[in-house]
Order: sequence, then structure tokens, then C-alpha cells
Amino acid sequence: MTTPTTTENPLLPRAPTAEAIDHAFRAALGKLSGGLSTSSFTTAWTDWATQLAASPARQMELASDAMRRAADTMSFAVRAASGEKLAPADGAGKDGDARFVADAWNQYPFNVYARAFQNSAGWLKSLPEDVDGLQKYHGELVEFTVRQWLDALSPTNFLGSNPELLELTRAEGGQNLMRGAQNLVEDLTRTMQKKGPVGTEAFEVGKGVALTPGQVVYRNALIELIQYTPSTPDVYADPVLIVPAWIMKYYILDLSAKNSLVKYLVDQGHTVFMVSWKNPGPEDRDFGMDDYLALGLKGALDAISAIVPGRGIHAAGYCIGGTLLSIGAATLAREGDTRLASVTLLAAQTDFSEPGELALFINPSQLALLESKMHQEGVLDSRQMGGAFQMLRPRDLIWQPMVQSYLKGARDPMIDLMAWNADGTRMPYRMHTEYLYRLYLDNELAGGRFPVFGAPVRLGDVTAPMFVVGTETDHVAPWKSVYKVGNLVRSSDYTFLLTSGGHNAGIVSGPVHPKRRHRVRRLEAGERPVPADEWLASTPPAAGSWWPVWEAWLAARSGARTAPPASGAPDAGYAPLGAAPGEYVRG
Repeated sequence: MTTPTTTENPLLPRAPTAEAIDHAFRAALGKLSGGLSTSSFTTAWTDWATQLAASPARQMELASDAMRRAADTMSFAVRAASGEKLAPADGAGKDGDARFVADAWNQYPFNVYARAFQNSAGWLKSLPEDVDGLQKYHGELVEFTVRQWLDALSPTNFLGSNPELLELTRAEGGQNLMRGAQNLVEDLTRTMQKKGPVGTEAFEVGKGVALTPGQVVYRNALIELIQYTPSTPDVYADPVLIVPAWIMKYYILDLSAKNSLVKYLVDQGHTVFMVSWKNPGPEDRDFGMDDYLALGLKGALDAISAIVPGRGIHAAGYCIGGTLLSIGAATLAREGDTRLASVTLLAAQTDFSEPGELALFINPSQLALLESKMHQEGVLDSRQMGGAFQMLRPRDLIWQPMVQSYLKGARDPMIDLMAWNADGTRMPYRMHTEYLYRLYLDNELAGGRFPVFGAPVRLGDVTAPMFVVGTETDHVAPWKSVYKVGNLVRSSDYTFLLTSGGHNAGIVSGPVHPKRRHRVRRLEAGERPVPADEWLASTPPAAGSWWPVWEAWLAARSGARTAPPASGAPDAGYAPLGAAPGEYVRG
């Protein structure tokens, strides 16, 4: 997937009055449109209509297909009305929908509703296909819009057209609808009170999650650094630093005991440090990428070097935290700083030329709207980011939960990962603007143009051992995009691992996971990565979690075991400040 390029640098100064007027106007438009840029979608549909108007053959194909599908629906309806038991998917081919496989959908008139929907959906999905001259990105926006319509209008979403819901309502005498109404009122009330979803109370930070013992040993304006208490009599000599994303709370990597990567590493004898990012407010609007490097990564490295002196540091970065770590590794290499013993990237992109479905929201028009909103408020609220992620998978993340809660009257049990997902963070204006324009839109990091402390950095300067993890069904950082880093660095000790699962669940897999599989291959010295599809075809899967594979890789590079280091280093200015999980994670 390609993204449009920008011809204007939004970071260059403009006249303050003109800038303020433009920001205010675009921010007002954003409120009316729910934060989406209507111009990008309007442009896409206009391009589609214009190109289709100049393609009479394609028009005839679409008209013919529409008539064929209408005739199929009519024929199916006549047969179904005569009493013949028909499954909606019979003869539907690739348009068959798994939502209509239950026996209840084989009865008239519900099978007709499903068949009509499948035919309509198949035709609508074909609209952007084979239209000569249509820009690829515009075609993807058209397809995205169609998908939103279809997932919203599915017969499964409505009581009167869903036989399973009607049967449930009959069997319960309408009690499901009463519970659903109560659930709706409760959810609206909690939203207005700015409370998390029902059940999140059982996963309070420091009580239900983020339980691994430790001490905050350093705090600055942007991070707290947690040093975890050893659970083994001796530990590996080299410590581990984890740099999580700041678009999420760090404790996704320290959930309940069975899902805590931190606890697993500590129990294997590793000395683990964790960056806990401050949840920024409007007063932090001017924090930029340089600040996240200086106060975040470098601040943590300085503290660890004082607490565990003379040892290399194994750094692992997750999502955007991994992107920051890769930038930091290139910066340290440029400066001749050799403290990084290895670099691990977890579902982290460095080359944004194929960023996946999030590219649908990354275009100049959308970013201008987003920038204006952040400029006015100083930060980007987590709810807007969460809404974008939901729109990538509306069937699973919007409509099915609504049916479950409000029509079936049932609550899915809250789990640790769901509770963490509801604990959102904010993005400061300057950092997020730099990230979106310079990394996502202009791909400056892969091109060796991304500026750090006034000079560009090159990933080709990174020679430290690397372990890179991608997840098969990642909608945020597609694994083929994550894989590209192998062509950008010069590490002579390079391993790529692909695990089943998505961006979060694939990483948080537990050390023993019966439903997980992974593929892993280490490059020999001087060997270059093969194309992603070739790598996939030639690397056999193995059952189980990726955690033990990575831990063994770390252990082999972490030196001999020795007595655990003290908590903090008071004489060096790193005295313990309080027990984990600290203060910033509660913000």
C-alpha cells in the first residue's frame, strides 16, 4: 500500500494570525465530521465516478452484474417463499458470509434477507475494481467506505431481521432486551462520567495488573524508570531495558501473572528495567521526538549504566517504542556510543512505505485536520485514536459487541488485555505531528533523512545484534512492513521471528500458549534478507509461544550469571523513589 506524499512541510513557521485562523477553522470542521477528513473521501469518490464515467465497458460490466445479482435474489426469494429450505450461502460462491451459517438463517424470510445482503455486498465491493485510471489509494478509500456501510447494515445487527435474536427474545420473554437497555444506560452513564467499561475495576493498576515487584529508580518530566526486583538467586550480567509505546500504558507487558512478559524475564534470571511514559497533558504540547529520545531512551540508558555499570544493555522496543529505539540505536551508533548490547523490535515499523490499513487515515488532508485539533488542545485524546482502530475492524470491534451487549443483553467477561486497552493515553502535539508527517507520510527514517538533534540518522549505522518480531494478523504494523528493517540495518547477528496473532495478542502470548505458532530464522554473517513472501514460504512453523525463543536468544548474549544488582544507585543520583508501578502509569 502506498501513501500520498506531501509537498508542504507543516513544521515550517507561518504567520501566527493566519495559522491560528486555519487551525481554528479546521478544528471546527473536525468536530462536525467526527475527526475524519471528508475531503479525502470526497476526492476518492469523485475520482472513482470520473474514471468510471470514462469507462463504458466497466459500466456495462457493473450493470450486468447488478442485474444478475438481482435476478439471483428474486429466484432465491421465490424458491424460499415456496417452502423450500435454503441456506443463504448455497451457490453464493465467494460472497458467502460466515455470519449466516446457523440453521436459523435457512428459514424464510431470513434466508432471503441474507441472500439479498450478500448479493448487494458482493456488487458494492466490486465498485472500485478494474476501473482504469483510478488511483490505488482512492480505490482503497472507496473500498473502506463500502466496508463501513456493509458492516453497519448487515441483517445480523437488527432484531427484526436476525432470527437468532428473535428466537432468543422469544425464549427469554424479552428479558434480553431489558438487560440490553440496562447495559446501554450503564455504558452511556459511564462514558459521561469518563469511567472505563464495566469490569475494568477488577484490573486496577497495581492490584489486578502491573503486579511484578520493583522500584521506580528514576523520574524526569517524561518517564519513570522501573527496576524490577530479582526472583532468582543470581542473574545474567547484562540488564534488559523495555521501551513500550507511549500510545499505550506500559503494563501491556506486565499484565496478570500468566501474561506478564516482565515477570517471565525476571523469573528466568534477567534484570529488567521498564520505561513508564508520562501521560501528557496540554502543558506538554511541545514535547517532540528529540525529547522522547533525550529524556526517554537516553535518560533510561544513563540510569541503567549507573545502576549496572560496565555492562551492555539489551533494549527491546514495542510498537512506536520500537520505532523510537531504532532511531535511538542509529543515533547512538552515530555518536560512537556502544552501550546497546542488542536491539529487539516488537511489532515496530521503521520503513513506512507499506504501513497497512492505517494508511487510510494518513493523507495530507486528514493530517491537516488532526494537526489543527491537536494544536488547539495541545494533545490528541486516546478516544480518537481508538475510534480509528475500531473503524479498521468495525464488524468485530463495533457491531458484534453492540449486538452482544444491547440485543442479547450479555456482557463479555472483562479480561486483562481488554481492561488495558480501555486505559488510554494522550499524544503531545509536536511529537505526534512529527511522527505522522516525517515517519508515516514522508518515510524519512527509511530514507536516511530523519533529523535527530539537528542531523539526520541512518539505520545503516546500526550493527548491534537484532531480534525482530512481527505478528501475522497485525493491522497496526503489518509484518511485511516490520520485516523491512532487515534491509536497512547492518547487523551481522540478525534474527526475524513471525508469530501468530495480532498487534497486541500476538506479542502478549504468555510463555505457554497452545494456540500460538511461530516461524524464526537467523541470518548468517553476510547474508541478506530474502523477500518477505519467500521468507514465509521457506520458514516452517513451530508450535508454541515466541517468548522462550527470544529469552534463549537473550540469555546466550547476556554474559555469565552473577549476584543481582542493588535497587537503584543512590550515590549516583538514582535512589529508589517508590514501589512499582509508580505514579505516571496512573495518570
